[in-house]
Amino acid sequence: MTPAVTLAAAAGQGFLSPTGVEIAFVLVGLATLGAALVTVTTKQLVHAALWLVVALGGIAVEYLLLTAEFIAWVQVLIYLGSVVVLLLFGLMLTKAPIGRSPDADSGNRWIALAVAIVAAVSLVWVVVDAFRTTWIDLDGPVQGSTKVSGEILFQHWVLPFEALSVLLLAALIGAIVLSRRNTPAEDGAASDKGQH
Repeated sequence: MTPAVTLAAAAGQGFLSPTGVEIAFVLVGLATLGAALVTVTTKQLVHAALWLVVALGGIAVEYLLLTAEFIAWVQVLIYLGSVVVLLLFGLMLTKAPIGRSPDADSGNRWIALAVAIVAAVSLVWVVVDAFRTTWIDLDGPVQGSTKVSGEILFQHWVLPFEALSVLLLAALIGAIVLSRRNTPAEDGAASDKGQH
């Protein structure tokens, strides 16, 4: 046997012979991508929020397939349990239309598409560059344990973690401000009461 064949046999599965976990990862990733596309293209705001639940749930499944159970449950608890509920409350408090909303399209579709493509290419480039020679051993020891995740989060990622909490607080304050804004009819009624 040649050294290349011996090396390939020692490495186990190759890139062109995927395992069941890798196939499931790709299929769930495609379903998550489809749900994300429906989220940003639908004109019904409540449907967009519900498709966002599917997309975030798909990401949690991807974490499970990568043996990061703790991160998967954090995804479910924080994003599915908190952020989506906050979004739905914001929709209800701002009296957003339940059916089709022609106002949901701002007319900046091509700019948004260009920004999305640039962001996607940048993220893929950063991930590929960072993990160019790193392979995740799915059959090896668990990497997503609470201890390992906590050490990484609070040693290396504490600033983005805190920035995310400020972002969520800003979203909550924005929802409250928008819900307290009066409509033109209510402003007219209030001025009529002040004149009488």
